[in-house]
Amino acid sequence: MPLSQQQRRHRARIAAFASHANSTDPVSRTAAARQAFYQRFIRQADPDGLLPEAERLRRAEQLFQAHMARLALQSARSREAARDARRRRVARGLQAVTVAGAPVAAA
Repeated sequence: MPLSQQQRRHRARIAAFASHANSTDPVSRTAAARQAFYQRFIRQADPDGLLPEAERLRRAEQLFQAHMARLALQSARSREAARDARRRRVARGLQAVTVAGAPVAAA
């Protein structure tokens, strides 16, 4: 039976924790991945390699910042949608209430 997305995510987190626990230097362990990730922005900034190095890196940094800002915006929108959904459930009286750790149906 194939794993669900949540099960795959949990399995990957467990593997990552175990891998990092067995590493003497976790920063250097992920250095190649971080470098490859940043290279994407360098290639995007100067696909033909015509710009001076300083300008290429400046533009790559700006592209990286734009990428992170897009992720932050997406995250904020997601949190807002989840908050609005919770408020709608509460307004309809469908929100489950927890008493001493046990779920209790809302009246």
